[in-house]
Amino acid sequence: MIHIGVTGWGDHDSLYDNLVKSKDKLKEYGSHFPVVEVDASFYAVQPVRNAEKWVMQTPDRFQFVVKAYQGMTGHQRGDIPFESKREMFGAFKESLKPYQEAGKLAMVLFQFPPWFDCRKENVTYLRYCKKMMEDIPMALEFRHQSWFDERFRAGTISFMKEEGWIHSIADEPQAGKGSIPLVPIVTNPKLTLVRMHGRNIHGWNKSGNDNWREVRYLYKYNKQELTEWKKLITDLSKDTKDIIVLFNNNSGGHAAGNAKELQKMLGIEYEGLAPKQMDLF
Repeated sequence: MIHIGVTGWGDHDSLYDNLVKSKDKLKEYGSHFPVVEVDASFYAVQPVRNAEKWVMQTPDRFQFVVKAYQGMTGHQRGDIPFESKREMFGAFKESLKPYQEAGKLAMVLFQFPPWFDCRKENVTYLRYCKKMMEDIPMALEFRHQSWFDERFRAGTISFMKEEGWIHSIADEPQAGKGSIPLVPIVTNPKLTLVRMHGRNIHGWNKSGNDNWREVRYLYKYNKQELTEWKKLITDLSKDTKDIIVLFNNNSGGHAAGNAKELQKMLGIEYEGLAPKQMDLF
C-alpha cells in the first residue's frame, strides 16, 4: 500500500482554516493524510507524554515516521545532554513506546549529515545504531554522495539489505557531494520510504544563511515531475509491501498540495481517516 503525507503538521496552512488552533492541528491533519513525519524528535528527545498525546489525537490506522535525535546521527557536534551513547539511545527508545504500544510506529528515520561519508568507521557506526535500536524498524538516508559513487553503490545497497535497513529514497537537487542521486531501489521487502525534498539547486547548499532551511526547501513539483514519480512509485511497489511518501518541500507551503496531487494521480482514497472539522457540524 502507498501512504502519502508530509513532514510535520504545524506549518501546512492549506490544510487548516483559521478556526483550527495549533493544539488541534494534528487532529485535523489526520483527516487529510494517514502518515506524518515527527521532526521535533530530531532537535530533542521528546518526553513520553508528547508521543502519548499525539497517538491519542490520531486515527487507529495512522502511522508516524519518527526522525532520529541529532545526537544519534552526528549532526550535534558539541555536548549532548547524556552521559553516554547508551543512555542517549535508551532515552530515545523510551520516547517511542507510546507509538509502539498503539501500533503507530512506522519506522525511525536516521538521516545522516553531509559530512557522514562512506568509510569504514561510519559503516561500523551504522551497525552500532542497528544494534542499539534492536528490532525497531529503521530507515537510512544519506546526504553524502560517496555512498552511491560507482565504487561503493553496490556495496551500500547490499549492506542495507543485509542489515535490514529501510531505504529512504531521496528526491533532491544534484548539488555536489552534499546531495545524493536518486536511487529508486528497495532494500527492505516490508517497507520503503520516499522523501521529496524539492529540487531547488540554487538554495540547497546555502547552509550558512540564517534562513537556509526556508531557501533549501522552497520548491513546487510540477505535473511532469509528479507523473514521473507516479511511475517510480508504482514500480517500487512491486518489490515492497508498503511505501511511505513524505513531501518536505514546504518553505513556500507546497508540500501538502503536492502530496494531494500525487495521491489523486495514483487514484488513492484513504479509509479510516479522522473526520474533517467541517464534517462535525
